[in-house]
Amino acid sequence: MQPAHDKNVQKQFGPRATAYVESAVHSQGEDLDALEIIVAKAAPHHAIDLGCGGGHVAYTMARHARQVTATDLSGDMLAAVTTTARSRGLENIETVEASALNLPFNDSTFDFLGCRYSAHHWFDVEQGLREARRVLKKGAPAIFIDVYSPGRPLLDTHLQAIELLRDTSHVRNYSAAEWTDMLAHAGFTIEATRTRQVRMHFDTWITRMATKPVYVAAIRALQDAAPGEVREHFGIEADGSFMLDMLMVEAIAA
Repeated sequence: MQPAHDKNVQKQFGPRATAYVESAVHSQGEDLDALEIIVAKAAPHHAIDLGCGGGHVAYTMARHARQVTATDLSGDMLAAVTTTARSRGLENIETVEASALNLPFNDSTFDFLGCRYSAHHWFDVEQGLREARRVLKKGAPAIFIDVYSPGRPLLDTHLQAIELLRDTSHVRNYSAAEWTDMLAHAGFTIEATRTRQVRMHFDTWITRMATKPVYVAAIRALQDAAPGEVREHFGIEADGSFMLDMLMVEAIAA
């Protein structure tokens, strides 16, 4: 099952590498600003961007780390990261094509980890978190950032449905409680959590993933039929634009 899922992830994201490098949602935000403060204070020797996508965590960390390794399933995405890093004069970023569930690194290789908008694509998120802990030195900071589920069943069902319709490689957005529980079981100590909402412009959101028209129509139908509680929480607008909940977890490898 996992290799088939990995191939779907590669199929979904490989052709859209440039879109994710250029995406305003991915290339900026309060979470990246907060990450920069944390990594500047830590000044790591060797940091890892786990599931790097467009590489924005890697670029942020590279300004303060001696070396950064950016990993991703998509070779096309990694090629875009390499090109972008060079254009920005960031010579300390290397890329490695790898699954988050089976990292090709020795135990305790890294002293800082950043993972942003990646874990909701993992076939087995708990295995991925165990791998993250394995490759980190004890006491190393780990920052996980992702869309999270509000937890209430009505809201959760709507969120997972529109995410899967937009992107068939989507697995699950986890609740804040699930995140803290999974990280604890994987060997992390939670230091702090932050939440915020980010507006998704509908046309940009679906164009970035090249969502097929039939699925776009299904998403709009779900939005139009959504009960008041769903419409209010996600701030669904007339054009389909809406708000997503974002979670940032600051953890330490215990």
